[in-house]
Amino acid sequence: MPDLPLIGGCLCGGVRYEVTEPLVSAGYCHCTRCQRRTGSAAAVSARVAPGSLRVTAGQDLIASFDPPHGFKKVFCSACGGALWAQSADNPEVISVRMGTFDGDPGIRPSYRQFVAYAAPWEPIPDDGLPRYPERVPAS
Repeated sequence: MPDLPLIGGCLCGGVRYEVTEPLVSAGYCHCTRCQRRTGSAAAVSARVAPGSLRVTAGQDLIASFDPPHGFKKVFCSACGGALWAQSADNPEVISVRMGTFDGDPGIRPSYRQFVAYAAPWEPIPDDGLPRYPERVPAS
């Protein structure tokens, strides 16, 4: 288990954050929206415990793309670096982009979701993770 808080930030360093509780889960998303947002075949994110994410610098740089359906895509307005996704229905539901952590967050992806939309140019690896055609079912 990594030391808490976990710290991270955007590409330019203008936005900094901390996560004060252990991460809940992590997974890959292969939806078209994540492909276009990242420029890659999938995004990997970690769900934070409610109330455990705190912005420590750059609050004024935070912007979001708020699609009509789905999670808000939160990013730094200075560098465009993706930071986290946040439920519009329940703002406590937040998934941080794992590439924004400064160190090892101590969790590994345990599923792949929206594989029905996976990029045809990059096959999904045979890594043994459960695959869901759409969103991971609620547990």
